[in-house]
Amino acid sequence: MKKSYYLFNPGRLSRQNNTLKFVPIDEEGKEGQARYLPVESIKELYVFGSLDANSALYNFLGQQGIVVHFFNYYEYYTGSFMPRDYLLAGKVQIAQTKTYLSANKRLALARRLIEGATHNMLKNLRYYVGRGAPLQNPITQIEALWQSTATAPDIETLMGIEGNIRQTYYECFEHIVSDFAFEKRSKRPPENELNTLISFGNMLCYTLCLRQIFHTQLNPTISFLHEPGMRRYSLALDLAEVFKPLLVDRTIFSMLNKKILQASDFRTELRGCTLRPAAAKKFVTHWEERLQTTIQHRTLKRKVSYEHLVRLECYKLIKHVLEIQDYKPFKAWW
Repeated sequence: MKKSYYLFNPGRLSRQNNTLKFVPIDEEGKEGQARYLPVESIKELYVFGSLDANSALYNFLGQQGIVVHFFNYYEYYTGSFMPRDYLLAGKVQIAQTKTYLSANKRLALARRLIEGATHNMLKNLRYYVGRGAPLQNPITQIEALWQSTATAPDIETLMGIEGNIRQTYYECFEHIVSDFAFEKRSKRPPENELNTLISFGNMLCYTLCLRQIFHTQLNPTISFLHEPGMRRYSLALDLAEVFKPLLVDRTIFSMLNKKILQASDFRTELRGCTLRPAAAKKFVTHWEERLQTTIQHRTLKRKVSYEHLVRLECYKLIKHVLEIQDYKPFKAWW
């Protein structure tokens, strides 16, 4: 079974026959013990430290269909190496473009994406209401905001409403976790621990969605809720909105409430708050465990992983743009 590899240490990555060889390099330039990664076991690579590699390596990774995601010192996502699109289909791309160009079709689909995201946020909040958290007022506010999307005349208005929903939702976090304040949403840089975890988790969710899109016929640069832009895969942003409450936020709640992460796992510098390397490793370990969690799918009648739910969402989008079946967003039912 293929898996994701996270490279936190600086080092040199090279090809050795059909294996990847990673040699860590410490701050004094001394090489550590080499680690070998069988290429057939690699799903994707996450690079957090400085990486020395050459074009031969990337040619090899491209042939193997391995995506590489890069993060800078402050754990900000900076970009991805994407192998050549191998599943793009003209018919799907034309249909995807037509949906984007039709104001009514785009608006309707963007509203569906917000519907899924809002449902999953409310699902989280109602769970913690059942555990005594004082969240009924924000739930009522979010429900009212969601109702107002029905009359949103354009994408810009819809995005504004979505932003208000997300802000109201995030303000609930400090009532769900103990010992950490939310204050306000801050990013690039995040200013406190909760914002650091939200940003870090959201970047992982974005790259997950990007990888799943890559394995379908969808074009990742043509989106419906977020505005397509230069040098970004905006469809991954659309999909991530739906899944962040299930994948990112529940991971944060679990890790903080179980004291797996504590205040000492963060460092605050002039440029904001970041996770210490050991804490980042803890987070990605729990992230991977969450992705492999399975549920009994109500339509497929079989167990599927959380990770595979994202791929299924891509297939639903393809059916929608091809006008085979209307898109119904993923809504957590458990």
